Amino acid sequence: GVSAQLERLGALSVPQGRLELEIIEGLLARLGNPERHLPPVFHVAGTNGKGSTCAYLRAMLEAQGLTVHSATKPHLVRYNERIRIAGRLIEDEMLAALLAEVLDANAAGEDLGPSFFEVTTAAIFLAFARTPADACIIEVGLGGRLDATNVLVHPAACGMASLGIDHEAFLLRPEAGTPADPLARIAFEKASIARAGAPLVTQSYPPRAESEVTRIAAQTGAKLALRGRDWWANADETAIHYRDAMGELTLPLPSLVGHHQANNAALAVAMLRHQSALSIAPESIAKGIRAARWPARLQLLGPGPLAALAPSRAIWLDGGHNPDAGLAIARHFAGKPPLHLIIGMLANKDPAAIIVPLQGQLRSISVVPAPGHDAHTPADFAA
Repeated sequence: GVSAQLERLGALSVPQGRLELEIIEGLLARLGNPERHLPPVFHVAGTNGKGSTCAYLRAMLEAQGLTVHSATKPHLVRYNERIRIAGRLIEDEMLAALLAEVLDANAAGEDLGPSFFEVTTAAIFLAFARTPADACIIEVGLGGRLDATNVLVHPAACGMASLGIDHEAFLLRPEAGTPADPLARIAFEKASIARAGAPLVTQSYPPRAESEVTRIAAQTGAKLALRGRDWWANADETAIHYRDAMGELTLPLPSLVGHHQANNAALAVAMLRHQSALSIAPESIAKGIRAARWPARLQLLGPGPLAALAPSRAIWLDGGHNPDAGLAIARHFAGKPPLHLIIGMLANKDPAAIIVPLQGQLRSISVVPAPGHDAHTPADFAA
């Protein structure tokens, strides 16, 4: 069953410090290169906002009546959340068969030593190649240049959400020929999903990061669509005002909470407007912005077992864990009553990332463990 295959998958390493494409390429070759037989692909990288951007893309494409596969990470409750086949979460039976096929293909020859991420990515490409759909949305896992998803040949469009410093151990590892400045290095890693002839649609970044994105686009032959140069968007209290070379759109504000969500929605709009594989009407774009849902991103919990424990309180859930996420959370709660923060954070993250931006807005901090992982202790936050 699926639990046996997830156990096999869980036994694989998360490679400390190993990022490369040879292993995923070898694994996909054994499986008949499914990544070359996909419906039009929208490939999304970024530090924060890439999952939300994927949610907007899916909602807009579905509002147009199209069938969409999507692959996002991480999962919140169960592994199946990572893989949507033609709009529906993958069923246990299909998931078990796919994982078995990928793990068996690895075992059939010389053991390639794939990681959890590489096996997951191979299973996703197999599923997406075998089930008909009009489009695929694929979220980058880590970085971009050496992420297991970066084996796609002709994406319909590539997108880059916001840039910030995260996953330093992997993405800022010294390597010859890479930029020395941390943000420029992150930009280099993320922009490297660019492909010749495909639009690379980006947010606007500080000059040192922007010049790196421009350089990669020129080097790969991607068609760069840079916010503030090739497309523009600003949100006020009532709408998102979007324009590009094709014209102007006045779009609704997202249902998803937080000022940053208008930026994520605008990126999804720009990706759809700069690609030519599918035709999406402005009405579908507007409908998708309102319809998009993305749990655990500034999510106000509804009635349920957790909310019942504090019946008179509003309970917000957010998965942010880096300084940019901390700033977005702080901006949302600015001017509101102070918060009780309950936080569980992996030991490889900076304890200051969330609590420093929230300075003056916190009444208490309760630190909880993250079972099965090295996590920060109350002492780490106390300073």
